Amino acid sequence: MKPIHYGLSFISGCNPENSVRFWVESRLRVIDEKTGRTEDYYQCGSCKAEDTFAPSDLFYSDNYDFTPVFGPQYGIVYRRKAYLNPNYKTCPKASDMWGGQLYKLKEPEYCKLLESNEDIRHATHDAVPLVAQTELYNAEIGLRAIMEYPVKTMNIHDGKNMYQVDTGPVLLMDLSANCERTVDAISLAYVAFNAPDFADFVIEQPTPLSDGDQMASQVYHYSGIVSLPATNRLFAVK
Repeated sequence: MKPIHYGLSFISGCNPENSVRFWVESRLRVIDEKTGRTEDYYQCGSCKAEDTFAPSDLFYSDNYDFTPVFGPQYGIVYRRKAYLNPNYKTCPKASDMWGGQLYKLKEPEYCKLLESNEDIRHATHDAVPLVAQTELYNAEIGLRAIMEYPVKTMNIHDGKNMYQVDTGPVLLMDLSANCERTVDAISLAYVAFNAPDFADFVIEQPTPLSDGDQMASQVYHYSGIVSLPATNRLFAVK
């Protein structure tokens, strides 16, 4: 699939009482090869819990990070507080999220697949925006997931002719089994890779906080590390 332009792509709500606009930060395309169904999910930029259009005191005192995801039938809202809140992940119908969505997605005017480490290093040094696609596949159940995201952090070693992507959050789908609803298999994660055939992820999940030998509490934190076979592609875009 051709990358979208992540500096110029937005999703807006249709509710006239709040025509909110969100900046798109990643896309997940899920392909069911057995049914031919394709679904796209868009993760948008995080904000903070707010009392919208109030005359004062705009941030809620018990505040939390708010990350929306929009899909064809269901979306996701992640609410991350300073403690392990029970409504961390909810999956409303997309039509109930700000009255439905207007997708304002743009493709780059220039898009080039970078086919070698040299090409990747040169594009990085030239300050060209980079977009990555990381593709996962489970042949047994016929599910394919393509994560697409702008590369926010890129490491380069010219002497070793190496690169390493480290960026996120992105939408990671668990392909280990079929789910009735795709949204139930999606998590937030950061991704790293330095080769075309694998990717490492650190997934947001309940994480214990210890006080000596005792567990004092739990929070949502990026702590679940997994390495998966993958197909990675990098594009230079303008």
